[in-house]
Amino acid sequence: MNALILAAALAVPGIGADENWPEFRGPGGRGLSDATGLPQEWSEEKNVAWKTPIPLKGWSSPVVWGKQVWLTTATPDGGELYAICVDRDSGKVTLNAKVFDASPPKLWEKYNSYASPTPVIEEGRVYVTFGSPGTACLDTKTGKVLWTRRDLPCEHWRGAGSSPVLFGELLILPFDGYDFQYVVALDKKTGKTVWKADRTHDFKTTDGDAKKNYCTPTLIEVDGKPQLVTTAAALPAVAHDPRTGKEIWNYKSKCHSTGTRPLFGHGLVYVCTANPCELVALRPGAGDLGSDQVAWKATKDIGQKVSPILVDDLIYAVKDAGGTATCFDARTGQPQWTQRLGGGNFTASPLAADGAIYFFGENGTTVVTKPGRTFAELARNKLESGCLGTPAIAGKALFIRTQTHLYRIEKK
Repeated sequence: MNALILAAALAVPGIGADENWPEFRGPGGRGLSDATGLPQEWSEEKNVAWKTPIPLKGWSSPVVWGKQVWLTTATPDGGELYAICVDRDSGKVTLNAKVFDASPPKLWEKYNSYASPTPVIEEGRVYVTFGSPGTACLDTKTGKVLWTRRDLPCEHWRGAGSSPVLFGELLILPFDGYDFQYVVALDKKTGKTVWKADRTHDFKTTDGDAKKNYCTPTLIEVDGKPQLVTTAAALPAVAHDPRTGKEIWNYKSKCHSTGTRPLFGHGLVYVCTANPCELVALRPGAGDLGSDQVAWKATKDIGQKVSPILVDDLIYAVKDAGGTATCFDARTGQPQWTQRLGGGNFTASPLAADGAIYFFGENGTTVVTKPGRTFAELARNKLESGCLGTPAIAGKALFIRTQTHLYRIEKK
C-alpha cells in the first residue's frame, strides 16, 4: 500500500468531518469533533430541535451521514433485528426495516441489548451488525439490503457489543465470545471474507466470562504503516496489519469483558482493561510487549464500559459505577484531578468539542466541563431518560439516543 492509499484509508471519511459522524465515537473513533456553536445547556423544553421515539430496544449509537441518522434496534426478546433511518432535519423516521429474524441467544447481561453494536456508514452504504445473529450492508438511498453474512459463529455469552470499522475496501469486525475469539475482515462490496485472524490465547478455563470481550477496533499509523488495535480477554491490546490480519504485537494481562475503544496519541496506545480495571499506556513495538513497553498505568477509578477521551495533553477516564472522572497527564499518567460527576452510573463514552467535554449519565444527566488540569463544570443538563449508547455530533447539533428517544440538541 503506497503512502497516498494509506493516507486515504486512515483519513477521516466524509466531505466535512464536522458534518458527518460515521462510526462509534465519530471520525477516527476518538470522540472528538471540530464542530462549533454547540449547545452546552438543554432540557426537555430548551434547545431541542426534535425528539423522536425509537421503537423496541437497542443501545447502539447513532451515526450521521448527510441528511440521515442511522441506528439499530431489536425486539426485547431478540427475535427481530431492525435498522432505522431518521431524517436529520425533521426527525421523521424514514426507514424502519427488519434486517434479520433471529433465535434469541441463551444468556444476556442486563447491561446489554440485542442491538448494541453501532453501525458504520459511508457515502451510499451503511453496515449494521448484531454479532453472530447477522451482519448486513444496506443501500442508504433505498434501504435495500445489498448483502448479508450469518455464518460468522460466536457464542457471545452475554451479548454482542463490538462495533465494526472500515479500512479501505474492508469491513472489519471482532468476535470475542465463549467458544470463538477472532477478528474478520470482509470485502465491503460483497461481504466475502478477505482474512480472518484467530485469537491464539489458551484461557485454560471453561468460564465464559473469562473469554468474552466487547471492544471496537481502532486504526492507527506507526512508522508510516497501518495497525488495527483491538482488545480481547487476556489481551488488553493486540495489533494486526489491517490489510492481511497478521499480528504485529500484543500485550498480555489478566482481564476480560472490556467494552472500551483504544486511543492513540503522543506515540502511545491507551487501553482500558476490565476485571481488573486499569488504564494502560503502551509503546507499540513488535511481538510480545513486556513491562518495559508500559509507559504508565492507572488502577483507580477506571471504567470497563466508558471509553476514555484524549484532549490535547490530557486523558479523561470515567468509572462506570458512580461516575467518578479522573484527568491524567497523557504522557506521564500523573493524575490532575478526580471528581464524582453525579448522573448515576455511566455507560456512554464522553465527547469533546467546541471547548467542552460532555459526560452522559444513565439517569439522563449530562455534565459539561471545561478541558484542563483543574475541574471546571460548565453546565448540567437533564433529559427524561439516560444514555447507554454514545451520542453523535454533526454540524452544530448533538444527536442523543436515550433509552426511549433520539434527540437533536441544537441552539435555537
